[in-house]
Formats: sequence, structure tokens, C-alpha cells
Amino acid sequence: MPSTALLPIAESIDFNGPSQDVARRLIGVTVLIDGVGGRIVETEAYDSTEPAAHGFGGLRPHNAALFGPPGHAYVYRSYGIHWCLNFVCREAGHGAGVLIRALEPTHGIERMRVRRGLDEMRLLCAGPGRVGQALGIDRSFDGMALSAPPFELLAPVGGQPALALAVGPRIGISKAIELPWRFGEKGSRYLSKPFPRV
Repeated sequence: MPSTALLPIAESIDFNGPSQDVARRLIGVTVLIDGVGGRIVETEAYDSTEPAAHGFGGLRPHNAALFGPPGHAYVYRSYGIHWCLNFVCREAGHGAGVLIRALEPTHGIERMRVRRGLDEMRLLCAGPGRVGQALGIDRSFDGMALSAPPFELLAPVGGQPALALAVGPRIGISKAIELPWRFGEKGSRYLSKPFPRV
């Protein structure tokens, strides 16, 4: 458990805003599910106006949670294997979200190690599939409010410290690759992959 006191912030984050803004503001926020989780150190923004987004083709049964309301979870399965956690943004009906790509583990580390089947701290939550497995995410979390149990979003008492952000292209997509919508805590050892040097 970190020594820094934490305060709930889920309702103070404006999830109605553009996903790029929310993705930046989430860096350094602690996300917990049933008390297990850590500091968000890497995110990616997606919006239904660009072809890499799950909402680009419109509302479908499998992506309905992505279309709102904001401040809820959107969960999807990647490659038929990994459950990935997203935070829904913008107004209901728009179809935007932030993919949680990596965490610095801080809470419930032993439970994460059991779920992931490994001890290496750096690899527990370094990548969206690893985040999903470490936090015990599955389809049942799809559409849940981020401001209510089992979710907690927390920030240090006194507000977020100023963090140096790394910005770059998103990973693992073949469309809209020119958009610099991946954000991370510069220098964090818990990132899924290094950011390109500029």
C-alpha cells in the first residue's frame, strides 16, 4: 500500500470531454477494482470519428457500452483472448473511450501475481491484456459505472502532481496511425512499450 493518502476523484474527472483530454488527465490516477490495481501510467484515446476506434462503424450490440453514458467501463476481448478495460468519454451516443494500457501496481499485488501467474512487478500490468488479467476484468464489467464499487478512481491528497508526459502514436493498429493519441508517464518502468524518441 503506498504511503501517499488518496482521495476519490471519479466524479471530478470530466468524462464528457474529448478522449484525448481524458487520456492525458488519467495518467497518475489510481484505479482499483475490489481493492486491486495501481497508478495509471499509460493510456490511448479513441474516437468514433477515426477508423481505429471500435465505435467507427456505429453502435452495435458488442460495443453498446462505448456509446455511453460517459464515466462507465467499456470492456472488449482482444484477439479472442484478453479482456481490455476502457473508460467511456464524450456525450452519450458519441462513441469515444480511453484504453487503459498500463499500470504501476500498488494495491493487491499478491492477488495480481496469482492471476497473472508471475512475480515480476514490471510485467504485472504492462499492456492492456495484462491489466485486464491482473484486475480480474471480464465481460461482466462492461457498462459498469466508474464512480461506484467495484471501481475506485483515486488521486493523491492535494491534487495530481505535475507529471512529465510522453506522447506518441497508438500501438497495434493499422489505421489512423498518424494520430499521437498514446500518453504515458515519462520514464516509468511500467509502460507496455517505450515511447519513440523525439
